[in-house]
Amino acid sequence: MTLDQLMNTEIWNGRTLSDLLTLEALASIFGNLLSAMVIIVLAFMISGWISRRIRRLAARHKSLDDTLFEFLASIARYTILAFAALFVLNTFGIQTTSMVAAIGAAGLAIGLALQGTLSNVAAGVMIILFRPIKNGDFVEVAGVNGTVKNISLNYTELANLSNVQVIVPNSEVWGNVITNYSIYDTRRAEWTFGVAYGANLKQAEEIIRDTILSDPRSMTEPAPFFQVNNLGDFSVDFLVRVWVKSSDYFAYQADMKRKVKEALDAGGVEIPFPTRTLLMEKDAAE
Repeated sequence: MTLDQLMNTEIWNGRTLSDLLTLEALASIFGNLLSAMVIIVLAFMISGWISRRIRRLAARHKSLDDTLFEFLASIARYTILAFAALFVLNTFGIQTTSMVAAIGAAGLAIGLALQGTLSNVAAGVMIILFRPIKNGDFVEVAGVNGTVKNISLNYTELANLSNVQVIVPNSEVWGNVITNYSIYDTRRAEWTFGVAYGANLKQAEEIIRDTILSDPRSMTEPAPFFQVNNLGDFSVDFLVRVWVKSSDYFAYQADMKRKVKEALDAGGVEIPFPTRTLLMEKDAAE
């Protein structure tokens, strides 16, 4: 019996072998499609549920940073969807090993072409994970002072002292020294007040001390520091260091300069400034 005769021979219930093979192929394709749809639906449901759970965890605990958990939620979601795509391809008999290798090679080529952008993304990941700064902090990064408004994967947004938006690439943030003025609750304010050489130093120190410590913002612990620090060309300089809450720092430091100046004037303590004396000789013939 030839192959054609075998394929056309009735085998079961009036159906030939070719009919059965066709039905089997269709059933296999339908089963694969159904499995793929189930995998995709489950992947979207599971990834969405996990990402929502991660975001709710940050919402329930105010001490946790929202940016970090938004990042983790996105990573979890897309990781699950990527594995689901691999399962779907395997369902249809597609070998994913070579595909993953091709994607890796393409990713390497794209990475070399976008080194600058990817360095910002890598720095953004490090900033989000290790949190050297967070939204609301007053910082100095890459020579810029400002309040952190937003941290994305590519850049960090600051609002400077004039409330102007400043965009700093994340590679500049992570690759430079970061000064965070908001991380601690207290800061040490420091001034140098100069008085004339003829002034009563004890009186001058008492005036400075009483003026500063009478302000309710001045902290007594750690202990304040009042000492003569320098004998300058025109003045005797007092170095003053007092601790204050970080939120009061800028206004407090400016207020104390004015108050000490007014108190020294009221106490008759001279505050010197550079002067120049000119000696003029008359011409001998005149």
